[in-house]
Amino acid sequence: MKKIKWDSNNIPSQKGKVVIITGATSGLGKEATKVLADKNATVIMAVRNVKKGESVISEIKNEFPSADISVRELDLTSLESIETFAEGITNDFDRLDILINNAGIMMCPYSKTKDGFEIQMGTNHFGHFALTGYLMPLLKKTKDSRIVATSSAAHNMGNIDFSDINWEKRKYNTQRAYGDSKIANLYFMYELVKKIENEENAPKVTAAHPGWTRTELQRHSGLASFLNNFFSQNVKMGTLPTLRAAIDLEAKSGDYYGPRGFMEMKGYPVKVKSNKLSHDEEAARKLWEVSEKLTGVKY
Repeated sequence: MKKIKWDSNNIPSQKGKVVIITGATSGLGKEATKVLADKNATVIMAVRNVKKGESVISEIKNEFPSADISVRELDLTSLESIETFAEGITNDFDRLDILINNAGIMMCPYSKTKDGFEIQMGTNHFGHFALTGYLMPLLKKTKDSRIVATSSAAHNMGNIDFSDINWEKRKYNTQRAYGDSKIANLYFMYELVKKIENEENAPKVTAAHPGWTRTELQRHSGLASFLNNFFSQNVKMGTLPTLRAAIDLEAKSGDYYGPRGFMEMKGYPVKVKSNKLSHDEEAARKLWEVSEKLTGVKY
């Protein structure tokens, strides 16, 4: 791939396209909303806190008065909320061009989702698995649609224990649990690519990671907040891998984007490689089966 400095100037007009971004009230999701709204896409912010979402819309509209943005409630820790959100989208829209599964939580204390999943795996993987499944008919109806999974360099710490996926038998290790959820995002992407590759109107499925980007995500880690001063990049740069995964016409299903700098911590977005374990086809297949069983969502 040419060493181009790919940025938002490489994004053509998105007029007529419908985009859903989860977790769009802060960080990468908020920045992606702003960029794509500026490019004339119809952006739906899928967020837990609708009031916060509305204030983000006001903020963006101050800068881009003609931005077409709306906010809808989506709680990824509740399968009921996910189904309700997806029904609303399917009823109100006849197309869905881009689904950016961006929302995530990181290294928080142990808790469970409303459906009994460990909070990080539940939010970062199971929630998005269910959401994508419910929206798949609409994505398949839309020519050249795309799904973007958001992973992290932390997938290198992941190694899912399928006998205790919700951390009920082991002493909780929040870093490991976060790493597990991030390798799960890659298993999901690679397995979905395989499942739909022979379908005529299959959406393109890609993934991205933001490198070391300063966001609210690090609020549970004092060390990460301190190290931000030395290693991190700003949100504008950190969002570029996601945008490239969502927009670049050269992207193929299964492509993974991240910053091109040292250890993929910062820099312009390029295609990167995920680790060997993330390509374990048996683990990916197993996670898919477990996800279908636990969420009740079949593709």
